[in-house]
Amino acid sequence: MPDKLLDQLVEWLRIPSISSGGGDPQDLVRAAEWARNYITAAGGEAEVVAGDVNPLVVGELRAADPDAPTVLIYGHYDVQSADPVEAWTTPPFEPEIRNDRLYARGAADDKGNFFPLLYVACELARRGELEVNVRVLVEGEEEATGDSVVNWVKADERGADVVIVFDSEMLDDSTPAITLGVRGIVTVAVNVRTARGDLHSGLFGGTVLNATHALTQMLDAVLPGPDGKLRAELRAGLVEPAEDERRAWALLPSAAELFEQIGGTPIHETSAETYYEQNWADASIDVNGIAGGDAVQVRTIIPATASAKLSMRLAPNQRAADMGPVLEGLLRAAAPAGADVDISLHGCDPAAFDPADPALRLGADALAEACGAPCALIRSGGSIPVLAAFAERGIPTILSGFTGPDDNFHAPDESFRLESLRLGEASARALYEHLAKLGG
Repeated sequence: MPDKLLDQLVEWLRIPSISSGGGDPQDLVRAAEWARNYITAAGGEAEVVAGDVNPLVVGELRAADPDAPTVLIYGHYDVQSADPVEAWTTPPFEPEIRNDRLYARGAADDKGNFFPLLYVACELARRGELEVNVRVLVEGEEEATGDSVVNWVKADERGADVVIVFDSEMLDDSTPAITLGVRGIVTVAVNVRTARGDLHSGLFGGTVLNATHALTQMLDAVLPGPDGKLRAELRAGLVEPAEDERRAWALLPSAAELFEQIGGTPIHETSAETYYEQNWADASIDVNGIAGGDAVQVRTIIPATASAKLSMRLAPNQRAADMGPVLEGLLRAAAPAGADVDISLHGCDPAAFDPADPALRLGADALAEACGAPCALIRSGGSIPVLAAFAERGIPTILSGFTGPDDNFHAPDESFRLESLRLGEASARALYEHLAKLGG
């Protein structure tokens, strides 16, 4: 792996481009400008385009042959908040290498994962060796569930022959994977008010509404049962996986080992054996955060307000526009009379891609060649909003990447293996070479 690749990635990682809350908007602009300047320095064209909240970077590096296939590479320069900063071993925006890992916020999600695609395209363009036209699309709202990139893709008249996205994971430390499907998501913010202000629990307990009680009553109406499955209304539209997929999933590494590796506690005794089907082909709901009253001091109060953030992952064939109102309706129906409830929703749809598409076949061959192991075809329980826009336009998408369960993305001490960076660089080269055969 070239030293220049690592040095340039570190430079980008030093910019604290936080979009999820608490960041400086100017840092997001700086991160976008850094990517734009990187492309133009390689002889490409690029511009920073205003988004709804944070800017997009749109650019192109052209092949010598004007009739070469067009590949669009997508990534995001925005990152999650580094809070709690004190939980990091080293400062989150001062990248450091320890034990063959690069530690920094964004090292895995998504600057480090995406950067090899951009680096290789720019290096090949400088030398006049680029065999495909590479369009570049880098957004700054992925961690903030913004719509700018989706709107851009829908309005883009040119399109591409194939999209490459490095924002996913390997099957294991040495086996590359193409993710054929991702779940959609509905994010929900719930705010409950039951009084003008907090009240004394000795004087009014049991006789006036408690906002935290009201909220937990509402949450209880939508949370999964003991087996982790949701109620029937929230599983509407599910499509059973094909038997050949089930057989392929049965050959994947045991989820019991994965639970042990991450330190997670299974919900049910069957959770390990149903992990792939439940996380890849079913719906789920999680409370991402909850607030109300005072859980730090000893204050005998009846909280007047309470709030929660939820996320519902949508299975293939479910749609955010359908499931969001169902979820909101169940929450509102469970609220006690007299509680003032405010609910806001935001969502994106699932996406799926055909493994038989010529671009995906070429992509699997390229990844296998670069990594020295057959490429696995998997799904993901996560959500990437722009993928639904690509799928809607019929653009085949190679969703891959080199993260793993030890990378701590969205958590303190996020890191990325130097070996993953090397594999990303080798895979980018192989992909551009193989995809040049499209249409030939």
